[in-house]
Amino acid sequence: MITFEGVTKRYADGTVAVDDLSLEAPTGAITVFVGPSGCGKTTSLRMINRMIDATGGRILLDGQDVREIDPPTLRRGIGYVIQQAGLFPHRKIVDNVATVPYLLGWDRKRARARAMELLELVGLDSELAGRYPFQLSGGQQQRVGVARALAADPPVLLMDEPFSAVDPIVRASLQDELLRLQSDLQKTIVFVTHDIDEAIKLGDMVAVLRVGGRLAQMAGPATLLSEPADDFVREFLGRDRGIRRLSFIPAKDVRLVTAPADLVVDASGRPLGWRGDGGLLPYGTFNPERDSLRAALDAALLAANGTAVAVDEDGRVIGVAPREALDEVLGQYAARYTVPDPEDPYEEGGHQDTGHQGAGPEDPAHEDPAHGEDPHG
Repeated sequence: MITFEGVTKRYADGTVAVDDLSLEAPTGAITVFVGPSGCGKTTSLRMINRMIDATGGRILLDGQDVREIDPPTLRRGIGYVIQQAGLFPHRKIVDNVATVPYLLGWDRKRARARAMELLELVGLDSELAGRYPFQLSGGQQQRVGVARALAADPPVLLMDEPFSAVDPIVRASLQDELLRLQSDLQKTIVFVTHDIDEAIKLGDMVAVLRVGGRLAQMAGPATLLSEPADDFVREFLGRDRGIRRLSFIPAKDVRLVTAPADLVVDASGRPLGWRGDGGLLPYGTFNPERDSLRAALDAALLAANGTAVAVDEDGRVIGVAPREALDEVLGQYAARYTVPDPEDPYEEGGHQDTGHQGAGPEDPAHEDPAHGEDPHG
């Protein structure tokens, strides 16, 4: 676990980059720091491995103050991934990945063997090992950066906007790859991003920071979307936070009915389209076992008749979800997450402080109530 206890970073000119920050990044989970420019998210990250030293408070790594650890020793035990990978241009890929093992005194054979294992782990072909960074695409370089950070099997991984310099398609692929790796490795990861969608997708816990390095709210993604602490968090999340909440509702709750005869399928049972007067009309699919309600709703919107087609892992039709079936699930979850209006005396629970409830028992929020208001707001 990584613990911030009243951490402050004040520079010589009086600028306060981080102000009395207190939070916990749980062991084996991804904690995301997100916020606008100037909120101190990268400074906070870099104080963990002492690339920057705090001027107040403490940062504890599994209970030990990081200031008690020699900086080079500390950094060799923490993986670090930065924007645009930061690879050594004069070294081959295999030796870039083996950088920390070399520093730890591993012999060349052992270090390179470990590097080859990691290249496979992050989905890169072994033939890339002998190339130089300039011979790889941006996405491939970022995968190498992740592999290098994992080379000595550190328990902690720091990631400073690692996917910000690649195009949206590659970025989505790298995000999925990180989630796959994390499901196997269970590292303690602190991830910095300015993109709230990335934070919601990747984070087990999300810390929203204000300008000046003050914590606005820390909670799980679902709680953050349904119970923003104040107007700053609400505005930062954006007007479509309700749509984002659909990503946390499993599609398996959607009632399916037998596919009608006007859904045309091929010989293996995979959909081809809806039968129309002028030929086949568009359709949309979702997998109830692994997709969210957001994916099911997207499938319905893609379809010419507003009916989502449910498929199995092989893409074969197992039923359809008519619009009323989607409405049923939306209604169930809307009622479940409804919070009484604190300004309405006629609602049960009115005039109570519900704006900063935090998470429920399954999704605890770690935040300092003193930071609930913005003196500049």
